[in-house]
Amino acid sequence: MEELIKKIKKHLEDLNNKKFINNLFIILLVSIIALIGVSIFTDNKDDKNISTKVVAVEESVSEYDYSIYLEKKLVNILEKLEGVGEVNVMITLEDTIESVPASNTTKTTETTKEIDAEGGTREVNREDLNIQMVNRGADGTLVVLKEVNPTVKGVVVVAEGADDGIVLEKLYEAVKTVLGVNGNRVQVYSSK
Repeated sequence: MEELIKKIKKHLEDLNNKKFINNLFIILLVSIIALIGVSIFTDNKDDKNISTKVVAVEESVSEYDYSIYLEKKLVNILEKLEGVGEVNVMITLEDTIESVPASNTTKTTETTKEIDAEGGTREVNREDLNIQMVNRGADGTLVVLKEVNPTVKGVVVVAEGADDGIVLEKLYEAVKTVLGVNGNRVQVYSSK
C-alpha cells in the first residue's frame, strides 16, 4: 500500500502541476453543473407526484373523518359537564360530503315569429343551455366552490354519570344543541 502511494506521489511530481490542477478544476466544474442540471429536472417531477398524492389522500380521508371529527369534539365538550365521567359517542350521517364544483353556464334563447301569406302566425322558441366544469391546471382536477357537510342521522352517547336524571338531561340537551338535531335522533345511556 505504501508503495502505491509513493508511486502516485512520484507521478504527480513528474507532471506539470499547473496543467494538472487546471484539468482537475475543469472536471470539477463540469460535474457540479451536471449535478445541478440533473437535480433540477428530477425535483420538479417528484414535487408534482407528491402534491397529487397528498390531494388524493386528503379527498379520500375527509369524508370518513367528518364523523370522527364530530365525535371527538362532542366527547371533548360532554366530558367537561359537571357529574359526567368518561364519554363514548357514535354519530351516524345521512350521506357523505357533497362537493359543489365550479362551472361556466351559457344560456342562449332564440325566439322566431313567422307570419304566413294567409295571415297565420307561428312562434318558435329555442333555448340552448351549455354547462362546462372548471378544471384546475394540467392535472384536470375540478375546482370546488364549496363542500356541503352531511346531516346527522343519529347520535348515541354512553357516559359515566348518566344514571343521574339531571346529568342525563344535561347530556341530552348538549347533544341536541351542539349538533342541531331533533331529540328523536339522540339517545343517552349510562355506562357500566
